Amino acid sequence: MLKLGVNIDHVATLREARYRGRGAGEPDPIEAARVCVEAGAHGITAHLREDRRHIVDRDVEALRASLKVRFNLEIANVPEIVEMALRLKPDVVCLVPERREEVTTEGGLDVASHMEALRSTIRRLNEGGIEVSLFIAPDVQQIEASAQVGAQFVELHTGAFAEEFHDPARGGKELDRLVIGARLARSLGLRVNAGHGLNYENLLMLHRVPHLEELNIGHSLISRAVFVGLGQAVKEMRALMEGYEGEAGATG
Repeated sequence: MLKLGVNIDHVATLREARYRGRGAGEPDPIEAARVCVEAGAHGITAHLREDRRHIVDRDVEALRASLKVRFNLEIANVPEIVEMALRLKPDVVCLVPERREEVTTEGGLDVASHMEALRSTIRRLNEGGIEVSLFIAPDVQQIEASAQVGAQFVELHTGAFAEEFHDPARGGKELDRLVIGARLARSLGLRVNAGHGLNYENLLMLHRVPHLEELNIGHSLISRAVFVGLGQAVKEMRALMEGYEGEAGATG
């Protein structure tokens, strides 16, 4: 079964637009997580950025205390935040790149250029009982490096696919990259998730990508929730994920 991880960052983005630095405010991402889980989400994802532009420390503390489903904490490989992860012990840490000026995470992690630093962090997190995922482009070099540094998962960056899926040629090429990347990752012993830019239009095409365990989706869900409510938005996304056949679906 293909699982849905809901990224609640943009609930916090809306809160911070009015209540930044206030210590409270609405909408509450913790309540959003509860609604998502009740509607069928298999896990919750939150990105604690260095600049704390949306999710803040108290959110992560509250999520860890309240969640009964898989908690995926996205962080950069920054000592302060790695230490927080080791203390809170989310189920999974997904290491991602960060740049202060970006609107959202713009590309995959360059694992191949930072292998020693990542290997050390992954070892520490694993020793703390935390699985590690690396958010990477579906690139052979990055997938191979991810296996070499000891990650348990890769999360394949689907942003290029999402940008091009309306164009049959370019979208097909990006989809093929994801198919090849997922197969390579699985052959190297990595478990495979995917995310970034996935929405109600392009998700069905992703059924061709084999070996996926979880899709992490945020902005599209929160946008849809403005019109139909968060619980309904989750149910609609879950419905699009039904029938995923893994490797069998990739042959069609």
